[in-house]
Amino acid sequence: MNFLHPLAFALIAGLAGAAQAQAPKSEPPPAKASAPGMLTDAVVQKIDPARGLIVLKHGDIPNLAMPPMTMGFDVAEKQMLEQVKPGDKVRFHVEVVKGKPTVTHLEAAR
Repeated sequence: MNFLHPLAFALIAGLAGAAQAQAPKSEPPPAKASAPGMLTDAVVQKIDPARGLIVLKHGDIPNLAMPPMTMGFDVAEKQMLEQVKPGDKVRFHVEVVKGKPTVTHLEAAR
């Protein structure tokens, strides 16, 4: 009969547990876009509905460590572009989606 010695079994089980503990963890879900402090002020510069693109002159975007600048963003839903026009002051949230900074929430500034 081949039985594992209890000490050897405990050692193998312990090593397996340690390997699982070191396995990469999945990323936490993104923060809700409407959470206070998560929106960035901006002014709409240009809209391209066909491409689903909005160009914003924006303030600091902390969750992406991005300084203020003017740049184009994809939008998560093209319908977002129907509610704004160039010159409008807005507040928005952006996340990286499929490798691109993408506006996931857009609202008129108050």
